[in-house]
Amino acid sequence: MTVFLFITGVVVLAYFSAPLWIWFIGLSGVLFYSNAALWWWIPFIGAGAVFLIREIRIRLVTQPLFSMLESKGLLPKISDTEKTALRAGDIWIEGELFSGKPDFQKIFENAYPKLTDEEKAFLDNEVNEVCAMTSDWEVFENRDLPKEVWEYIKEKRFFGMIIPKVYGGLGFSAYAHSCVIEKLASCSQVLAITVMVPNSLGPAELLLHYGSVTQKKHYLPRLAVGREIPCFALTEPEAGSDAASIQSEGVVFRDDHGEIKIRLNFEKRYITLSAIATVIGLAFVLKDPEGLLGKGKKEWGITCALVDAKNDGVDQSRRHDPLSVPFVNAPLLGKDVIISIDDVIGGREGLGKGWQMLMESLAVGRGISLPSTSTGGSKLATFVASTYAVVRYQFGLSIGKFEGVAEVIGRLGASTYMLDAAKTFTLGAIDKGVKPAVANAIMKYQSTEIFRKNIMDAMDIQGGAAISRGPRNLLAHAYFGAPVAITVEGANIMTRTLIMFGQGMIRCHPYIYPQIEALEEGDIEAFDDLLFSHIGHVVRNKARALVLGMTRGYAYPAVSRGKAKRYEQKLAWASARFAYLSDLTLGVVGASLKRRESVSGRFGDILAQMYLITAALKRFDVEGRPKSDEVFLEVAVEEAFGKIDLAFKGILENLLPGISGIPFRFLSWYTAMNPMGKTIKDTSLHRIAKELTENDSVRQRICTNIYMGERQTQLKEATHKMQSVKTALEKEKKGEMLSEEEAIELAAARVLQHEIITVDSFEHDVYMGRADKKV
Repeated sequence: MTVFLFITGVVVLAYFSAPLWIWFIGLSGVLFYSNAALWWWIPFIGAGAVFLIREIRIRLVTQPLFSMLESKGLLPKISDTEKTALRAGDIWIEGELFSGKPDFQKIFENAYPKLTDEEKAFLDNEVNEVCAMTSDWEVFENRDLPKEVWEYIKEKRFFGMIIPKVYGGLGFSAYAHSCVIEKLASCSQVLAITVMVPNSLGPAELLLHYGSVTQKKHYLPRLAVGREIPCFALTEPEAGSDAASIQSEGVVFRDDHGEIKIRLNFEKRYITLSAIATVIGLAFVLKDPEGLLGKGKKEWGITCALVDAKNDGVDQSRRHDPLSVPFVNAPLLGKDVIISIDDVIGGREGLGKGWQMLMESLAVGRGISLPSTSTGGSKLATFVASTYAVVRYQFGLSIGKFEGVAEVIGRLGASTYMLDAAKTFTLGAIDKGVKPAVANAIMKYQSTEIFRKNIMDAMDIQGGAAISRGPRNLLAHAYFGAPVAITVEGANIMTRTLIMFGQGMIRCHPYIYPQIEALEEGDIEAFDDLLFSHIGHVVRNKARALVLGMTRGYAYPAVSRGKAKRYEQKLAWASARFAYLSDLTLGVVGASLKRRESVSGRFGDILAQMYLITAALKRFDVEGRPKSDEVFLEVAVEEAFGKIDLAFKGILENLLPGISGIPFRFLSWYTAMNPMGKTIKDTSLHRIAKELTENDSVRQRICTNIYMGERQTQLKEATHKMQSVKTALEKEKKGEMLSEEEAIELAAARVLQHEIITVDSFEHDVYMGRADKKV
């Protein structure tokens, strides 16, 4: 009984993060109650004096540990470029999930954005208009947008969505910006990318935050109305995801008139819009070998400048061909290009601050552009799959009735529901001025990977119709673009294995980064406070992981209601286990965690799935917890918990080799025996498929904000027609006589059905002529 009370007391004190002095009182009570001998009391009181009296603790415990950590380098070393990246952006709900004790009341109070009347009108009018003007098939055939589309997007200030009205832009919110890109992507990815780039990382974004007053007044009005076409040149042959290693250089010199200038030499690639850009945002390494800029610096570091494309030495003559997707993407070369100091973004104040500018801008951009195109593409894929499955018949039955097809439609619907929730939740934070760097990295990776899977699933349902290109095919070009998206703004492999957890662990953990700073600064008192707070944090999360694991999360008092309550409880359990295992892993492998990219990637998977679940719960609550959406939430969340289980098991199985890894493999066995997720029921997937194929209002809500062009409208009409003749089809199948009215209606339905299942084909000469045209 005494042992049981002791263990219970320890767990309770740890679970509620009791301070050291309460631990001391509690353990004193245990010793007193058990009539402990004097030889138990003496070391206990001595230990209490050491840990409770700060001066003694620092001298006997913290100082030796401090010295050992410094000498052996057991905490990760952080370079200056890494520090800049870590300091870029804000800690948002990622910090709560890292804490092991997330405050869901606080999390769910975050804003969920809405469009203004002006933004809605733009989506309903200008965006629909430009989509109607754009035939994606013709764009691919002609390798460019039509001239009238280029003129329209300039005239209607599509390039100026992020530019404030005072400079002639639209001044849209991040959410409206995202909704525009999303709808454009459901019409034509080339159109979406063309509009997206000037509104993401580029001259306008950098000028808004870092430009001088003169630069803003000159460039922003021109960029807003398309008088200037921008591009941003960052990527190089030797600097892809590792943007800090760029080799393009600018050398400061004094010209014949005695003015200080910069001579640029650069080789860039994968630069969108660069072949037609009139103003080039350029990242380069600034060097001042003669010290002309003063301050005794010869190496200034990465700098960003605006370069007039008409300058001598700029070469825009070539194009890339990214999987035949004909958006403007090209290499960009410059030899002895001369610019002035005033061309540097921010002027003299911007010298050497390019890396900071890039990291802070990317901290926001990753959460807008690619999640928007991926969500638009996923909604289109879900719409096409769910309507086509009603219209297409095989073996006398609509293919949507086959369980195998229904399973795929179910997963499509659930993943699109969750992706849209996460995109919107993230944009709500951005519109409130938050720069959630880790959440945005999660969104970049997860959105592009989800879209890649969704477009493949939708194509699987359409079969041969999905791979036969032509004006009728809505999916093939989106499929071509899926691999392109995973390479942009940091390759997905790098984002998963280095950024989501690697930077997240240091940035979002409540104690690690401050401890590293205290070590670097030699501040032993600050390190002492942080160290013992960190120890308390680990003990608390171990207790929470134990209690919530034993109770399967039921011990957590959730703030959500209804079906969402259970998911919040399991999410709290996942957070506690994640936080504890993160610290345990860092303690076991130390600074080498930085090189354990596979382990880091699995931690990133867990963090990402927790984030997606949180967003889905937020959406479900905001939208009034509709009964029809419960099954979408269930499938999306349970699949995410299944991925969390798999990642935990992978970490524990691979953390340490041989005999030393036995305790972790035992924990892996325990994790497998006590999973967070559960097997998704076939009936749940079939229910989603039924909702998407038979319920217009549900399909419209899940696939909201896609462009309804001629082909999309035909699909919707054909779906209605085929549903309206179900009785006639059943009678015909049974050999029963149809009424004249039924026969007429069935014939009309079959005409529309035939149009939907018809695949484009071309006369041989026309087909070969298309090939000649593209050469």
